[in-house]
Amino acid sequence: MADNSFSDGVPSDALEAAKNASNTEKLTDQVMQNPQVLAALQERLDNVSHTPSSYIETLPKAVKRRVNALKQLQVRCAHIEAKFYEEVHDLERKYAALYQPLFDKRREFITGDVEPTDAESEWHSDNGEEEKLAGDMKNKVVLAEKEAATGEEPNPRGIPEFWFTIFRNVDMLSELVQEYDEPILKHLQDIKVKFSDPGQPMSFVLEFHFEPNDYFTNSVLTKTYKMKSEPDKADPFSFEGPEIVDCDGCAIDWKKGKNVTVKTIKKKQKHKGRGTVRTITKQVPNDSFFNFFSPLKASGDGESLDEDSEFTLASDFEIGHFFRERIVPRAVLYFTGEAIEDDDNFEEGEEGEEEELEGDEEGEDEDDADVNPKKEPSQPSECKQQ
Repeated sequence: MADNSFSDGVPSDALEAAKNASNTEKLTDQVMQNPQVLAALQERLDNVSHTPSSYIETLPKAVKRRVNALKQLQVRCAHIEAKFYEEVHDLERKYAALYQPLFDKRREFITGDVEPTDAESEWHSDNGEEEKLAGDMKNKVVLAEKEAATGEEPNPRGIPEFWFTIFRNVDMLSELVQEYDEPILKHLQDIKVKFSDPGQPMSFVLEFHFEPNDYFTNSVLTKTYKMKSEPDKADPFSFEGPEIVDCDGCAIDWKKGKNVTVKTIKKKQKHKGRGTVRTITKQVPNDSFFNFFSPLKASGDGESLDEDSEFTLASDFEIGHFFRERIVPRAVLYFTGEAIEDDDNFEEGEEGEEEELEGDEEGEDEDDADVNPKKEPSQPSECKQQ
């Protein structure tokens, strides 16, 4: 019987392998001649070549080892940066004590408890238009004095609706205020920022001081913002300074029938057996600025918040930061609108600089922009439990 495992002295399995290799080579040649396949391969190669992580993978082990050592140094830098922000917080606390006597006097002028002297009331403006308006006002005062014999000039106490006017002027705040909130906010007399004590976790408290009113019995409503100023163990390279991580509000002691954070609705119910209908009333949540004092809680049990809740919480943190950094320190400028105009001008300046840089790229011979806005450092925060 003939042995079929050999042909001309060559094993049959070797012949089969050679035949498969030849077919594979022919198929490869056909694929590589397809322009679409070549384009897809080239795009994939380009993406790989331009990915930093893929480049790191190509480095020799000895170089990778040194890169890991650099990462260790970077983590140590992040911890030093965290200490820097802790000392910044200590400085903020120190200077807050220096600002407070001026803020106390501001409150006295606003409420009318103290009348400023002529020297304290004098203000010189570099703006010619403002000086002209001031001159016009003086003329009106002279006329008013002449008319004083027949009528008494109105002289309200302090600066009426000072803080309420700020709420109306600032879009971020006015969006929160409903029409039924307005009469309550007209009783707001002061907003203060209190920093956490030395040795305590980093935080700050917003205090809203109200005069006696018909809506609630609290004289002060508080909102506490808790802050974190340390690198995350799982992702230390994401650290960019202190961040607000949670907040707590306070209970508002509403007087009967005055709670604007809820509304009463009527609902009809039909009895399944008898078919009779009855009307019941129930309370449901209502949009109001005063929901600011009943914030969402940041998830601390490992469960993630839904997208809407995350957005609401992030907006709350932004508002708290804005009160602390802008509204409280510069209240009079938000009352007059000057701070809002400054913010608008700053944004326009950034756009102008961007246009100028684009012009340079196109080869236009223009001077460099003389604007170099600094990025505002992130701030620590804390909250107080309700």
